[in-house]
Amino acid sequence: MKTRLALSFVAWLLLLSAPHAFFDAPAAQQPAARKPVLYLIGDSTVNTPTKGQQGWGTPLPEFFDLTKISIENRARGGRSSRTFLTEGLWQQVFDALQPGDFVLMQFGHNDGGALNDDSRARGSIRGTGEETQEIDNLITKKHEVVHSFGWYLRQFIAGTKEKGATPIVLSPVPRNNWPNGGKDGKIARASNDYGKWAAEAAKQGGAFFIDLNEISAAHYETLGPEKVKAEYFTEADNTHTSPVGARRNAVSVVEGLRGLKGCALQAYLLEK
Repeated sequence: MKTRLALSFVAWLLLLSAPHAFFDAPAAQQPAARKPVLYLIGDSTVNTPTKGQQGWGTPLPEFFDLTKISIENRARGGRSSRTFLTEGLWQQVFDALQPGDFVLMQFGHNDGGALNDDSRARGSIRGTGEETQEIDNLITKKHEVVHSFGWYLRQFIAGTKEKGATPIVLSPVPRNNWPNGGKDGKIARASNDYGKWAAEAAKQGGAFFIDLNEISAAHYETLGPEKVKAEYFTEADNTHTSPVGARRNAVSVVEGLRGLKGCALQAYLLEK
């Protein structure tokens, strides 16, 4: 009897010597919640490493609460909607997309080029239709079926939605092109071509749409051609913006986002 009591007492002492193992084991560590990601896809007007130039995707993070959302600028200079797909750039974004993410897409500046030449071969068929053209690509040396500008945008929209993410299409930012030398105070718009087709593709694919071309053009016109050229663009050409111009376009993107009804991305914008 004494032996049994002694053994029970020893067991009780052992139990007390390791209380953490029996009484107050810590709760299992919960993995930190993943922040949604905003992906930007497009051309050099969204992202360019060229000295003195800047795309609007570079200053855009200034307007977001980066403690709640991450931003990845996957736009690539020189790409059209077509080559962003055929070079596998879209596949990289698609593979990374997760539910709750967002994709801002802006193309059009390079889609008007040749469908097939030995220089770039990056053009898409004008419009949003289902017509195609088969080529033997002089650059890739591969047979290729070329589609319309709208068709390529719809692939990005569909892929984004397939992954449970939100697609937002933007019309391309304006070039520094003032008809009649700017005498009437109006800058050229893309409302009859790539801006129009971007809007149509967004509607066809069920995506949000921001008329960035119109928003930015209206702001440019408050300054006039001389100031816009001096402040917003580089000496290189009439397409690529300076850092000041890039920030102006980023502000226009945010203005467009705030005007979208029911777009969850608004929740991640800073108040000011």
